[in-house]
Amino acid sequence: MAMNPEKDVMRLFDEWNAAVRSGKPDQVVKLYATDAVLLPTFSNRVRHNHAEIRDYFAHFLKNGPSGRIDEGNVRVFGGLAVNSGTYTFRMRKGAVRKVNARFTFVYRWDGGRWLIVEHHSSAMPEQAVK
Repeated sequence: MAMNPEKDVMRLFDEWNAAVRSGKPDQVVKLYATDAVLLPTFSNRVRHNHAEIRDYFAHFLKNGPSGRIDEGNVRVFGGLAVNSGTYTFRMRKGAVRKVNARFTFVYRWDGGRWLIVEHHSSAMPEQAVK
């Protein structure tokens, strides 16, 4: 494991966001463990494996999203790490052009790298009221 796992975990969002901006679902999916669970922002379906996670991103990436962390909170517990907070997504296409959301990424160290094992993202409740 790296000398400064908190900084490494914070940088994992940049890697994930670059994969999202690539528009290639397979680039995003490879950052998730095979047993990962995704609770996505724009779907009511929980995604339980690479095929289901890929299906979600195949649709989501068509909008040309790009994210930015507004507040991140990293905690490392040995071989598990959590980054939670808020982020903002902007879309190049589609009806929704900006989404403020809460997130939680849970990572597991596999001996060589951190992989996402749990990812929850939900739009801020204030957006639903407007």
